[in-house]
Amino acid sequence: MSRIAVVGLGNMGGPMAANLAAAGHEVTGYDPAPGAREAAAAAGVTVRPTGPGAVRAAEVVITMLPTGEHVLGVYDELLPAAPDGALFVDCSTIDVASARAAHERAAATGHPSVDAPVSGGVVGAEAGTLTFMAGGEQAAVDAAGPVLAVLGKRTVHCGGPSAGQVAKMCNNMVLGASMIAVSEAFVLAERLGLEPQALFDVMSTSSGQCWAVSTNCPVPGPVPTSPANRAFSGGFAAQLMLKDLRLADAAAAEAGVEPVIGRLATARYAEFVTRDPRTQDFSAIITDIRRAHP
Repeated sequence: MSRIAVVGLGNMGGPMAANLAAAGHEVTGYDPAPGAREAAAAAGVTVRPTGPGAVRAAEVVITMLPTGEHVLGVYDELLPAAPDGALFVDCSTIDVASARAAHERAAATGHPSVDAPVSGGVVGAEAGTLTFMAGGEQAAVDAAGPVLAVLGKRTVHCGGPSAGQVAKMCNNMVLGASMIAVSEAFVLAERLGLEPQALFDVMSTSSGQCWAVSTNCPVPGPVPTSPANRAFSGGFAAQLMLKDLRLADAAAAEAGVEPVIGRLATARYAEFVTRDPRTQDFSAIITDIRRAHP
């Protein structure tokens, strides 16, 4: 049993903390939102009134926060409060520069650290089937391994500090673009009289096969567990996909890379969430594609 603190108990951090508590770990947590604190407490997490209070005795500190600015601000509060040598694992999806700065601040205060953004969304967080993309020194990633194994099915050590964030943004750039292409294909098939199930049966077993088809299919029916069967509730919010695409776009500009398709995907998701600001799975972009072609 380990003493683990989770700071950021929202849609992702809350289920992660609950799974750690269910596995027998001593879990403390903090979140500024009363609802998140209440849900975590009901799941067996000992909720503290402040972040520093939550990490005071922790061997491992997990953060799950919205932006790099949030992560760095919280690290400035938590690093001095945590016990000497406590391992910091940031599971947020943030920009590369902030991830590197977080590693530097942790190292300066004697704390090993890992950036470990996740793939799998809320469903994966609840089921404990996340995939972690880890960046950091080998010893730190190894130390995080047993904790991450409770929360996910796989951890990939991508390289040194910030490598996990690089892998996450590259992966999601592909995911965002592929969901648009898959959605356009289903809309085209509908207009030409082809049943969605027939197209799925072909694409899922041929060269068009991808995660956007086989797992997160944007039409109801072929994949019963996809958000399309729940009016696009749950899953990975379109706003978060846009955030990740913008992170990839910014990183590409810094690296001198011209991601033509990635930028088209960014622009398309920006249009979608502007026209339809509801919180929906990113596969709901198919509804906007249908509207564009009445």
